[in-house]
Amino acid sequence: MIVERPMKKDKTMKRNVNGFLLLDKTPGLTSNASLQKVKKIYSAAKAGHTGSLDPLATGILPLCFGEATKFSQFLLEANKRYVATIILGKTTDTGDADGKILVESKVPKISNINSILEQFRGPITQVPSMYSALKVNGQPLYKLARAGIEVERKKRRVSIYKLELVRHVDEELVLDIFCSKGTYIRSLAEDIGSVVGCGAHVSDLRRTCSGPYTIDQTITTDKLERLRDDGYDALDKLLLPISSSVEQWPAVGLEDITSSYFQHGQPVQVANSPVQGWVRVYREADDEDTFIGVGEILEDGRVAPRRLVSGS
Repeated sequence: MIVERPMKKDKTMKRNVNGFLLLDKTPGLTSNASLQKVKKIYSAAKAGHTGSLDPLATGILPLCFGEATKFSQFLLEANKRYVATIILGKTTDTGDADGKILVESKVPKISNINSILEQFRGPITQVPSMYSALKVNGQPLYKLARAGIEVERKKRRVSIYKLELVRHVDEELVLDIFCSKGTYIRSLAEDIGSVVGCGAHVSDLRRTCSGPYTIDQTITTDKLERLRDDGYDALDKLLLPISSSVEQWPAVGLEDITSSYFQHGQPVQVANSPVQGWVRVYREADDEDTFIGVGEILEDGRVAPRRLVSGS
């Protein structure tokens, strides 16, 4: 006789959670480990993060839940801001303090650090670190590096919009950096060390801005765990609306019929809309406008849907 065993039930029901949470990542954890921890706290069915931070790094890590995952690319492509502590005179294999020291050199007397920093302001090229998350043939570089494999990396063009000296004491530099997507701070540290003539590495890194979001909007996992005792309502109140990820874009409002066409994938004509670029799109209503997605202005002036919120 065949006895059927009852299927094990998941003790925690997954919830459909939508919106962005701004996590202040703690040191020592990868971005994915931080994500999984918060996802479990929220019992969320679907979640992702928008740009990795190294385990050593802290600061703002936007997490996206549910429908917000469709809009994560706009934060991945956004500018970032960091406060970085750089140690001159020591070169590590990873470019940061988690690595093994390869070379120690005497730090020369620096008469004008700003003249050195000026060389890295504006558009520059970088060679990505072997310990970055950049993928080559589907494999993250850091995994290849840990396996003792080094591959050739192409130079990448990035922009440093702001590079200001916060503090310079002995071999320690603290820098305020506002930069474009794809900028590797450890590569910047190594390049500065090379110009100074003694090598360098990152000893501390804190991301203070990611796109439209700032560090003062963040919350730690410890606080989230304490709030969980008060129920999911307390946690859900922390979520920012999906539209917040593109709040810097112009807004376009659509009437019911026009919004229906737009939500079915059709470009629509909108009076007084911008003549080019991307826009955030709302369905106009008497009580409250509803965010339904983002669109791009076509050459003929119509607004074409690019990302839509399901069920809006």
